[in-house]
Amino acid sequence: MKFSRPEARSWRCPPGPAEVRDFHAGLPGYAPTPLTELPSLAAELGIGRLFVKDESSRLGLPAFKALGASWAVHRLLEGVTGQVTFTTATDGNHGRAVARLARLNGHRAHVFVPTTVPEEAVEAIRQENAQVTVVDGTYDDAVAQAAQADGVLVQDMGRPGYEQVPQWIVEGYGTLCHEIDEQLPAEPDLVVIPVGVGSFAQAVVTHYRSRSGTRLLAVEPDTAACVLHSLQAGELTTVPTGGTIMAGLNCGTPSATSWPYLRNGLDGAVAISDDDCVQAMEDLHALNVHSGPCGAASLAGLRAVRADLHDLDTVVLISTEGRP
Repeated sequence: MKFSRPEARSWRCPPGPAEVRDFHAGLPGYAPTPLTELPSLAAELGIGRLFVKDESSRLGLPAFKALGASWAVHRLLEGVTGQVTFTTATDGNHGRAVARLARLNGHRAHVFVPTTVPEEAVEAIRQENAQVTVVDGTYDDAVAQAAQADGVLVQDMGRPGYEQVPQWIVEGYGTLCHEIDEQLPAEPDLVVIPVGVGSFAQAVVTHYRSRSGTRLLAVEPDTAACVLHSLQAGELTTVPTGGTIMAGLNCGTPSATSWPYLRNGLDGAVAISDDDCVQAMEDLHALNVHSGPCGAASLAGLRAVRADLHDLDTVVLISTEGRP
């Protein structure tokens, strides 16, 4: 399944706030994650230069999610006195990041997870001293329960009336793109983005559509392609979800606050199978890039659409997580 809209390259939006990058640079343990060049994969795909932004270790966690959670928690704690409980729903990495930030700031966390989240991911959240509630249902069901729980909600899933915190999370993710600017001397021709509810994709769209015509491709599991189906329908669409090894992308509804950016700013979207994801993960691992399934989805997505693209000089794959 594929979607293409070349006119997206001409759409523009304002950039994200510059102070977020400085905030992250001041955090203990902060360092830019590697942008690794992979010449052998570039040769296989007929690309001039191919890079992977490797998020397998970010602020002590195995995924990029701490960028969004740290900025959102920082903004939420401005002016707060006393202890609070942060609540959130997660497929794994976001909840762990929120729990970590809560613990480091002397607060509590209550994390809701669907039954599809692997037990090792649930245990990693508990190790951050968080309360975990396993929801008998999908990720969307977990989001609904987290929104009703007592506490301060830190969710990247926007909806009418809940827009500010998702926007802060998106702003936090923008640091990753600023790092790519610093690591790569020229604008890439194409950036490939694994997509769940679309908040991270919104950050990438915001960064590049504020200034350039870089092509942007979204990649999702074929069992949870809510953004692809929404793009095809021309409106926000919920899809049923099934099992997938790409647990962090197993989402049935795009974020309402992200949707305008996805609708206007994405050049294309593609859905991939678990088998293709496994192959991509193994190929990246052989090149010493230890991507997890969600991270490797970017390579599988590029392979799925490569025949539809013309000459590519520079491509960036965003590998959003490390191997479990």
